[in-house]
Amino acid sequence: LAAVLLVLSSGGAEAELAIFTDGRVLKVADARLDHSHIVLELVGGGTVTVPAVRIDRVIADEVEIPQLRSDFLDPSCPSDWSDQQLPAGLPFRTAIEKAARASDLDPLLVAAVVQTESDFDPKAVSRAGASGLMQLMPAAAADRGVRDVFDPEENLRGGAAHLRVMLDRFGSLTLALAAYNAGATTVNRYGGVPPYRETRNYVRKVLSLFCPTDNSS
Repeated sequence: LAAVLLVLSSGGAEAELAIFTDGRVLKVADARLDHSHIVLELVGGGTVTVPAVRIDRVIADEVEIPQLRSDFLDPSCPSDWSDQQLPAGLPFRTAIEKAARASDLDPLLVAAVVQTESDFDPKAVSRAGASGLMQLMPAAAADRGVRDVFDPEENLRGGAAHLRVMLDRFGSLTLALAAYNAGATTVNRYGGVPPYRETRNYVRKVLSLFCPTDNSS
């Protein structure tokens, strides 16, 4: 396996990057969940099968034109708990507020992540195994003690707790969101929001939903 692990590099839009929990990265043609393992289809042919808990995230290997660091400043909206209620018709409103309070996060922020990740579909599953409302990968679910990723309350609790860990680690909402999408080791490697279009669009979308009046998003 070590022989095929690659250093990050740009690639075509068809390729993906499997980001391991230890920080290593493998460029792959595809990644699919197979029970408790993830099957990685290599760009040059063949496959590698690894335990699902070893993969942090799988993202599109599409690099965006470099932008100034100032394009990704933190928004002015505080990310910590706020007792303002979510809209009455919002799906899973009560569960989102409960999870947000438990992790000292603004419920609007958690709702923005849910909308971006799954569009409020508790049964959403990506090909690589990200599941539920907050699209938890098996590694993140295991780290946060989530046994049933399709249980809305459990998924929200685990996802909010995972975001809280990223926020405490980086001290920045923008970087925490980037880490939630692309993995903490990827953010560390680049010293900021990684140049991947998927990750940057993800950060922009969540921040625009959470703090729509802030120009820095």
